[in-house]
Amino acid sequence: MITKTTPTTTPTPPTPETLAPPGRRPRRERRAAELAARTRRIAGRLAEFSALPAETVLHDLGSTPAGLTHREAELRRERDGANAIAQDRPARWYVQLAKACRNPFILVLAVLVAVMYGQWLQVSDTEPFDLKIVILGAMVLISVGLRFWQEYRSGAAADALRALVTTTTAVQRRAGRGRIPATVEIPMADVVAGDVVKLAAGDLVPADLRLLAAKDLMVSQAALSGESLPVAKADTRLATDRGEDTTRDPVEAGNLVLTGTSVTSGSATGVVVATGADTYLGSMAGALVGERPETSFDTGVKKVSFLLIRFMMVMVPVVFLLNGLTKGDWAEAFTFAVAVAVGLTPEMLPMVVTTNLARGAVALSRRKVVVKHLNAIQNLGAMDVLCTDKTGTLTEDRIVLDRYLDVHGRPDTEVLEHAYLNSHFQTGLRNLMDQAVIDRMHEAEEVVVDARFTLVDEIPFDFARRRMSVVLRRNDLDGPAAEHLLITKGAVEEVLDRCDRVAHAGDSVELTGALRDSVLRTAEDHGRQGMRVLAVAVRTLPADPDGTEAVRTSYGVADEAGLTLIGFLAFLDPPKRDAAEALRALADNGVAVKVVTGDGELVAARVCEQVGIDPGTPVTGAEIDALDDLELLDRARTATLFAKVNPVQKARIVRALQADGHTVGFLGDGINDAAALRDADVGISVDTAVDIAKESADIILLEKDLTVLGQGVLRGRLTFGNTIKYLKLTASSNFGNVFSVLVASAFIPFQPMLALQLLVQNLLYDISQLATPWDRMDADYLRTPRTWDARGIRRFMLVLGPTSSVFDITTFALMWYVFGADSEVHQALFQSGWFVEGLLTQTLVVHMLRTRRIPFVQSRATWPVLLMTALVMGVGLWLPFSPLAGALGLQALPLAYFPWLVATLATYCLLTQGVKRWYIRRFGEWL
Repeated sequence: MITKTTPTTTPTPPTPETLAPPGRRPRRERRAAELAARTRRIAGRLAEFSALPAETVLHDLGSTPAGLTHREAELRRERDGANAIAQDRPARWYVQLAKACRNPFILVLAVLVAVMYGQWLQVSDTEPFDLKIVILGAMVLISVGLRFWQEYRSGAAADALRALVTTTTAVQRRAGRGRIPATVEIPMADVVAGDVVKLAAGDLVPADLRLLAAKDLMVSQAALSGESLPVAKADTRLATDRGEDTTRDPVEAGNLVLTGTSVTSGSATGVVVATGADTYLGSMAGALVGERPETSFDTGVKKVSFLLIRFMMVMVPVVFLLNGLTKGDWAEAFTFAVAVAVGLTPEMLPMVVTTNLARGAVALSRRKVVVKHLNAIQNLGAMDVLCTDKTGTLTEDRIVLDRYLDVHGRPDTEVLEHAYLNSHFQTGLRNLMDQAVIDRMHEAEEVVVDARFTLVDEIPFDFARRRMSVVLRRNDLDGPAAEHLLITKGAVEEVLDRCDRVAHAGDSVELTGALRDSVLRTAEDHGRQGMRVLAVAVRTLPADPDGTEAVRTSYGVADEAGLTLIGFLAFLDPPKRDAAEALRALADNGVAVKVVTGDGELVAARVCEQVGIDPGTPVTGAEIDALDDLELLDRARTATLFAKVNPVQKARIVRALQADGHTVGFLGDGINDAAALRDADVGISVDTAVDIAKESADIILLEKDLTVLGQGVLRGRLTFGNTIKYLKLTASSNFGNVFSVLVASAFIPFQPMLALQLLVQNLLYDISQLATPWDRMDADYLRTPRTWDARGIRRFMLVLGPTSSVFDITTFALMWYVFGADSEVHQALFQSGWFVEGLLTQTLVVHMLRTRRIPFVQSRATWPVLLMTALVMGVGLWLPFSPLAGALGLQALPLAYFPWLVATLATYCLLTQGVKRWYIRRFGEWL
């Protein structure tokens, strides 16, 4: 039986977070606090393993330097489960279909279809099947089907991609106790605590490991920490390992490597101390499963939906009672009330929203933007704060040599030439900075260098010395030169310690204490500007030190002494050329950009300044931990730069901005971004991101480019604008019609319009609105973030609805007094007159209300909208004269009606334009 003893050191408990009593804070906040506490607990446990000697760690894990036996590994696999991080999987197709139906308007329409079907069943023996049931049912099926298919297809594609990838790792296992260990490749999911893992360059770290042995190990931790450069881990040997307790942050510990990181160079052996959900990454992944947080789109749609449903619940009973009491026919009153309910329901809204979103997704795909969740398009348009990482978004995500300087900070090509010789002739693995030096030289110069010098020997880099040297001889026509040139490049302090002179004005002078301080200040000044600084030093050595003509071919660390410091190299991740312009465009369109990065504040602040962002006073992760939620909200309101932040802190920043009323987008590509991507209203990642980030995102950019994102913002606003346009126009028009019905029902002894006529009129209007997703929005509308505003829609309905009712009432008077339709005998004429006037004003007013400008003059709809509205108006004029007139209860209208109709339409347009101008002055908005 495998036993696990408790570590001998007592952990320092983290400072507890003060939580409100259960039920006193939102469920989302409680869950976030629990997950943050779990992450801190696991980080503390990893810090304990870091502080213990390696032999103690092995003992506590029930393992040995030779690894586990196969049987022990099987038992632990059964006990602990697979080494897998929690992640969401797409729901079953029928669950996705049910979610696609979970829309208030879909449910209202479904209820109305059921009511109409039940009504038809009562008369099915004598009446043919009601076509209205088919029409409404088709609307429901098309809307639900489009949404379901889009999201089901995205989930299936993601599953197919995951199935193509199987990652293995090398572990040391034994056939039994006392047997010789063998290194075997096993799937990462089969790694267990106590396994001894072998790592080499290019390997993914399969679990959280405590290093037992390491040599020249460089690990890329960008996915966890956000730092663009690989991090050096401590050279470790099992026999002398006593642990380290310099940090409580497992990411910064020199003897820990964590799940989600990768080896860029060197080799190591480590013992697995945590797998799956118990890893540092696994503690964060709990935030990435389960129901996604409600976004601003979800909240807005819900508010608007229930606003319209409340109107329906008030108006429909009033219409039912009024018609029943005044006409005495309660069955007919009920049928008419159902028709009014359909009239008040913007039944095409799900279809218009889905079509709008689908068109937006297609348009964005042409701009190399993939939309995973359709609702994210409108959230993108509503976004007024974008939180973004620095690396790869504001910068090019590559290291370049920015400056080569003498010891006084002046540009000096001699420093570049010597640095190039050092990087070019080394035979070990070149790091990113070596490559940056080589890239800075021209090809022609490389040929000349190869002809002038020959490599004699090199002193490789190691993490204790933090420098490397090459020894070269100069080639000349008469044979080998009499001197060898040693060139050293490395960390400033370590190189400076080996120098006793510095280059100055073409010569060298003694390195005094004052000069040393001056030289260090030069290096530190550039370090404060966010640059990585290396020193370059040289020494000339005799090729035959013994004077025996035996040329020296071997050099060692002892020869790195008596060096002359010639200058410095300053490296940085350069800002993208178009980043500043893209940020200005986002600012012009009302999107504030906040930089949230795991990098240090000095590096991040410099990048911000280079791309035109005022970094202000950076807020660090350590400061965030000391703030409660209200204090963080206050800091987040004014801060532009958040540096040295971990995944939990990133998610807290997003939630603080949302609590302040912002619609927040988050752009990230690392494991450390996944929780924030999920919490944001719109999570944005890139196709090169880690899988967990792409799974958490709503939108994936095929290019990590803020310019592309800016175009996506405008497309999102266009999509939202066309949706809100349909909703406001339809809601106000339908409310106006029902208001007119109430007035007519109170004073006219017959139905002002038959239920069938009301449904046909409503259907024709809805058909005219099918072209709305193809309409354009005015340029000034697209400059401002847009969100759902239920109060604005209610106000629009209450003002513009009765405006149309004015002309409905004048039409009632016209048909009653001028054309004599004042009794039940002539009700068909009355109903035909109102049917045509109502449909034409309802359709024509689309052009009046779709813009805050003067229609047809300052702003014109697109051709699809023009053609569709013209077609529907033509059908409305034709119906009273068509063969369908009798079935619809309509009759031909006299020619004298049409001049009155033209006058009504013209007056209606003028009044609507006047009301529009007053509304804009009064409320400062339109759509």
